[in-house]
Amino acid sequence: MNIEDILTFIEVAEAGGVSAAARRLGLSKSIVSRRLLRLEEELGAQLVARTTRGAALTEAGSIFREHASRIGAEIEAARDTIRPAGDLRGRLRVAMPLTFGPTHFAPVLADMARRYPLLHIHTVYSDRFVDLVAEGFDCAVRVGYLSDSELLARRVGPIYGTLVASPDYVREHGSPGSPTEISDHPALMQGTETWQFMVEGRVVTTNPQGRFKADSALALATAAAAGLGIAWLPTCIVYDQVVSGALLPIMTNHPPPTAGAYVVRPPGRHSERKVDVLADLLTDLFVRDPHFEAIDLRTSGQSTMGPGPILRSS
Repeated sequence: MNIEDILTFIEVAEAGGVSAAARRLGLSKSIVSRRLLRLEEELGAQLVARTTRGAALTEAGSIFREHASRIGAEIEAARDTIRPAGDLRGRLRVAMPLTFGPTHFAPVLADMARRYPLLHIHTVYSDRFVDLVAEGFDCAVRVGYLSDSELLARRVGPIYGTLVASPDYVREHGSPGSPTEISDHPALMQGTETWQFMVEGRVVTTNPQGRFKADSALALATAAAAGLGIAWLPTCIVYDQVVSGALLPIMTNHPPPTAGAYVVRPPGRHSERKVDVLADLLTDLFVRDPHFEAIDLRTSGQSTMGPGPILRSS
């Protein structure tokens, strides 16, 4: 029995069809179909019922999938064990946030591809929370405050936030001195989100109001630099504009609570070395890149944090 046929069947089962599995694997539909047919012929049972909407597992397919998934995990574990220490191959399918991914994390993936020429890296940039199992991702990078779930997460660094405004805006309108004064200023927001700040060691939540909204943090930073209002944004997004003087950190005596960046992967899977290598490279990025340091004009302090332990999160 060909192991690649088994692994291809797993992809078809998880993707819900031959076409989707072919896209995940980077193969033609004909190759995927041929592998699936060969496996069915060898087993003497139909595993997948083809429909106009894709494919559905038969009863035999559902039973075989449980065993095939365990076989696939063991095969990947065995491959990782016997490969040379510097050798990574196969495919890494990773979901990256659209806000940070192309500007800050993409160079890490490019460096990883350069170091491991036998590794195929497929990246999807989106701010939606992808279903890692259903959509066939090996891992995802998620930023923010993670709630409890069955996913396994490794913290790779901190994400600091800061409240900013342009110098012209501050000269004309002033700036809030505390969270209770946020409502006196037009807020630049992604939607109807709440903003959080630290006040005497506790988290205080505010509900900002404003007429300018965008689903891009970069667009909000541009709007803030144009003097349209105040914005609550990650430090790494506004770092260059703060350094150049286009934006000013305001209300620095009440900073937002620190969030984090995490590499998350599905539970119950062998921790593949390629995911661990990506997490290591991202950890190094947070240590050496000043864009991820805290902006604090009162102390000019710098703060970096290493990776945390494996934990359960979303």
